[in-house]
Amino acid sequence: MRGTWGEAKAAAVWIGEALAEHTHRFVCAYDRDATRLATLVDSAAVQLESGRDVSYGFYLEHPSYLSVAVVTCSPNRSKPALACPGPTRT
Repeated sequence: MRGTWGEAKAAAVWIGEALAEHTHRFVCAYDRDATRLATLVDSAAVQLESGRDVSYGFYLEHPSYLSVAVVTCSPNRSKPALACPGPTRT
């Protein structure tokens, strides 16, 4: 666990930072496209704001795979009473 955010936008920014850290190692050139990555981050903010979890995965240089996920805890669509797992970051 890397953190807990109080705002969906802040969590989406973290996703963007995590992806940017590894972009140069993405196997597929399509996945390295800056516009596509920005769209994924924007989409993540919308999904998280609506209470949906976000999970992205990318093949990196062999034999690695990057998995980045954010799980909503309030309001979680399937378990609205689910408590957040750690202190909130801004």
